[in-house]
Amino acid sequence: MHPAHPKPDLSFWKLWNLSFGFFGVQIAYALQSANISRIFATLGADPHSLSYFWILPPLMGIIVQPFVGAASDRTWNRLGRRLPYLLLGAAIAVIVMCLLPNAGSFGFTVGGAMVFGFVALMFLDTSINMAMQPFKMLVGDNVNERQKGLAYSIQSFLCNAGSLVGYLAPITLTAIGISNLAPQGQVPDTVTYSFYIGAAILVCCVVYSFVFIREMPPKEYAKFHGIKEQTKETRREGMLSLLRHAPKTFWTVGLVQFFCWAAFMYMWTYTPGAIAANVWGTTDTASEAYQTAGNWVGVLFAVQAVGSVIWAVFIPRFKSHKAIYALSLLFGGIGFISVFFITNQYVLFASYALIGCAWAAMLALPFTILTNSITGENMGTYLGLFNGTICLPQIVAAALGGVILHLAGGSQPLMLVIAGVLLIVGSLCVNLIKETYAEE
Repeated sequence: MHPAHPKPDLSFWKLWNLSFGFFGVQIAYALQSANISRIFATLGADPHSLSYFWILPPLMGIIVQPFVGAASDRTWNRLGRRLPYLLLGAAIAVIVMCLLPNAGSFGFTVGGAMVFGFVALMFLDTSINMAMQPFKMLVGDNVNERQKGLAYSIQSFLCNAGSLVGYLAPITLTAIGISNLAPQGQVPDTVTYSFYIGAAILVCCVVYSFVFIREMPPKEYAKFHGIKEQTKETRREGMLSLLRHAPKTFWTVGLVQFFCWAAFMYMWTYTPGAIAANVWGTTDTASEAYQTAGNWVGVLFAVQAVGSVIWAVFIPRFKSHKAIYALSLLFGGIGFISVFFITNQYVLFASYALIGCAWAAMLALPFTILTNSITGENMGTYLGLFNGTICLPQIVAAALGGVILHLAGGSQPLMLVIAGVLLIVGSLCVNLIKETYAEE
């Protein structure tokens, strides 16, 4: 490895600008994660099949993000290296966000509406993945090792601020008089209009990113990442070869990621049913109580986002990445398990605030630890491949969700206990990580 010139420190606002677009992308992601189970349950999906609808998002991610990473490593034009992929992903996302919540309103049969929703979800998650990945790469490209913890914490803050907007949109629209009920098989206007608003904000954030982000030209990038002309062939190295030569940190952090993202897959899939059953005492998806519970899920996810924002402020103050990583995941596991025992909608705030601690750590620390361990030569490709440690556990969890729910006696609250156990196991696995630094 050729030693790189040290990257200069960036001002706070330059670090902020690198990640601000994540705010808009995360609104779209939050709307998806908080409402997909609600949308498909409202269209008529059986609870035991809900997890199968969640297979598609991570499956698309595991295909799209390595491609975006590898392609952007080799891209340079007047729009930049990473930003062209942000533009394409955001454009598709905006279109699909206007179509998906209308799946039950186009006159399809129940089966037809679900197929339309399934295809729309495929395009939505593909486009969100394409728009999200450039922001992770931009930090790795432009920020030195000393500031990466702060940079990813800013990204975590903006991510959770976007989540807050997305999660609270339906209940906010309900409060101002938008109907939260709809005919059988159709999605309420509160959800539909939330997607429209999210699409509009995403457009604004993409414009902001193109105005305020300056990407390094190829020669400057090569200088700061220790890349010399003779290494161009190395940059063409295949993904499988790069995986074989990946640092041990890639795999140990990936193991922790497996348990974390499987846990959150069960949160997104089963929280609506769990809260409706535990707090409102209903499993009838056509009832007003179920739709009220669906709005409250957005509030709880917003509490999780607030907890994550607050916790993200403290994460950089810990000298040991591993210690705060493990502690955060432990808090999240306790939060998940506590949901099973709580029947008061307000007491659940404490549970989801604890879950927010785990979420903050998951957004910031794995990327800080990983990007410190690799050079800039194949940064985008490695980050794209690393996304497999996010997508694969979700695919496995979604594929097994129906079986596990059956073994759990159909109890969706019990699925959140399983999520808590998974996070605690992830916390224990943090001890296996050994931090290394490739560009010192």
